[in-house]
Amino acid sequence: MRRLRALLIKEFIQMRRDRLTFAMMIGLPIVQLLVFGFAINTDVKHLPTAVYDQSLQQDSRDFLSALTASEYFDITEIATSHEQVAAAVESGRTKVGVVIPPDFAENLKHGRSAAVQVIVDASDSMAASSAISAAQLVGQIKSQEIMIKRLQGVTGKKIDPPFDVRIRPWYNPDFVTAFYMVPGILGIVLTMTMVMITSMAIVRERERGTLEQLIVTPMKTWELMLGKIIPYIVVGYVQATVALLVGIVVFDLPVRGSLGLLYLLTSWFIIASLALGVLISTFAKTQMQAMQMSFFVFLPSVLLSGFMFPRESMPLFFNWLGNLLPLTFYLQILRGIILKGVGITVLWTQVMALTVFITVVLAIAIKKFQKKIA
Repeated sequence: MRRLRALLIKEFIQMRRDRLTFAMMIGLPIVQLLVFGFAINTDVKHLPTAVYDQSLQQDSRDFLSALTASEYFDITEIATSHEQVAAAVESGRTKVGVVIPPDFAENLKHGRSAAVQVIVDASDSMAASSAISAAQLVGQIKSQEIMIKRLQGVTGKKIDPPFDVRIRPWYNPDFVTAFYMVPGILGIVLTMTMVMITSMAIVRERERGTLEQLIVTPMKTWELMLGKIIPYIVVGYVQATVALLVGIVVFDLPVRGSLGLLYLLTSWFIIASLALGVLISTFAKTQMQAMQMSFFVFLPSVLLSGFMFPRESMPLFFNWLGNLLPLTFYLQILRGIILKGVGITVLWTQVMALTVFITVVLAIAIKKFQKKIA
């Protein structure tokens, strides 16, 4: 233990001397949380819209009011021809063009179907999907209102819609993107720091020859590895705490579950990431190689873990590939505890997956490390 304590003191002193890396480790969570939390927003609303209303009747105005009231469309341009609408969408001035034909009100009055053309710039698929969904919904609601009015006029009785679908979104009822993103960014920050900086730090020591100096001391392999890992566990906890504080103070992130359980299970993920970093360091010969290998892990973690895209929509092969990444399970733990308030009885499968990952990767890393020593 005395040897391990001496190595830990040496690691912390070395970490303090490398001020740039230390500042990155502490500052990275704050910068990433603020940038991602404010910039990334999947709720695509207020799309600039060009309108060519040839009807100019109360019915067409009601329809346009319903579009703007949905908050998905902002009428920014009034066109006087089809060509103007097309030019507005083509030039990028607007994302949506709405064309209402001259017989719109007349068709409604006589019970005929009234067509409305909605042109959407689908080069941005996310914005296009939001616009199409919102336009369809507004059209369905307005159609339903008109049908009910007609039936009430015929029967003279109040008529309720045949379906009464009552939607109750749980855990994030206001669909706040930051509530979904902030736990994910916490996992991303820990992945980047623990894997990349750990692997680079170990390889840097090997490049400088200081690792060989430690190897020739009476220190055992497990003491050496623990001495390298423990300081970064402390750094990981500091990062997690900073990220949580920023999430709570800046984004009003609700933490519904147990903070103690969150910190306990965070240690599983930190150890898993550190084990991966140590494994990479046994393959890499230079810091550049360590960085490139870390990115090889980092990018799939961002794309396949469920941070950016729902895993349910992925092809089966990539869904299974995501199961090999520790971030996949840590994100489920984070969102489960922070947003849903669930406990270990729900999250035990994720904990078991991380435990298996740690056991396998750490065993390979120790074996590879011992071979290098030999």
